[in-house]
Amino acid sequence: MSEEIIGKVSDFFAHPVVAGIELTAVLQVGDKIRIKGHTTDTEMTVDSMQISNEQVTKAKAGDSIGVKVSERVRSGDLVYKITD
Repeated sequence: MSEEIIGKVSDFFAHPVVAGIELTAVLQVGDKIRIKGHTTDTEMTVDSMQISNEQVTKAKAGDSIGVKVSERVRSGDLVYKITD
């Protein structure tokens, strides 16, 4: 498995538990990601994402997206895409 940096967490919202992510590469629903920072290290599959409160299945570099996460993440955490 390899990992490439595809973005950075810009925001975190507790209700609902959502991370705002600034992308530097393409991400789509179904992709596996890892969010890692000083106190964060979580892996997940992207089940849904939104751009400006609208559901999308794919986002590109430069997009700001919202992704539901299972635990708290922090601004500045790096987002990696996991590939086989």
